[in-house]
Amino acid sequence: MKVLSILSGGRFLVWSLVFELVLCGVFATNSTERCKLFSKSDSEKKALNRLQPLTNKNFTVETKNGDESYTYVFQVCGDAGGVLGAGVIQEGIKEKGKKVTVIGLYNATQAIGGSDWVMLIYRNGERYDAHCSQEMRKAIVMISCNRKTDMGQLEVVLEDRNREHDCFYLFELDSSAVCPVLESKMSTGSLLLIIAICLLTVYLIGGFLYQRLIVGAKGMEQFPNYAFWAEVGNLTADGCDLVCRSRNREESPAYRQAATEPLEQEPEERDDHLLPM
Repeated sequence: MKVLSILSGGRFLVWSLVFELVLCGVFATNSTERCKLFSKSDSEKKALNRLQPLTNKNFTVETKNGDESYTYVFQVCGDAGGVLGAGVIQEGIKEKGKKVTVIGLYNATQAIGGSDWVMLIYRNGERYDAHCSQEMRKAIVMISCNRKTDMGQLEVVLEDRNREHDCFYLFELDSSAVCPVLESKMSTGSLLLIIAICLLTVYLIGGFLYQRLIVGAKGMEQFPNYAFWAEVGNLTADGCDLVCRSRNREESPAYRQAATEPLEQEPEERDDHLLPM
């Protein structure tokens, strides 16, 4: 009986692990590919792909208008608030109770991208009751660059419904996902210098530890390849002394001998004996 209970427990753990892996695979596929663009242009696909880090997350904001309270839920290419196919929904709390209104669907998406912003438009929401010629609702989410936050707070800018056509809900959201990539200002020489310094540091630390822990060296002998570097230093010093020495050089032996030997003085010729007596 104990063996059977152990086997059944092991099977339960295995099936639980498989179930979790399947769930992870399902959620991993829930990305920007679920959005259906009106125009399948490369520019819109590129703008939509920039929002990949914001997927699989509900962004909510609450507003109050007198006694009425509204909560807006937004999700990038996903079911906002768990409502199937809805990209943006409005949850209204009134006297009659809670009412959910779909503002836009992510299967009717338009994406417009700029240098540091992306405008995401969801269309084909529920129709207005008495405004905007009873046309379908539309949500516009302006996602702007903010390097200080990965996912900011959703904000309601306005609901423009006092017109006959093209009414919309406008939202704002800050995120670093739409920020342009900063180009490195480091030159090739600086990069090579950093690499050289790193290699030198590894060489010194690694050689010091090897000499001390493995070889058992003490004092200056702990320095890696001490004899080689000492010889290099001596040769460098000799070269500098030969090229840049400041003391007077020794004079050539030929000139030195000629300068040091005293000149023999020729005897003075006296012609006194030639004078008449």
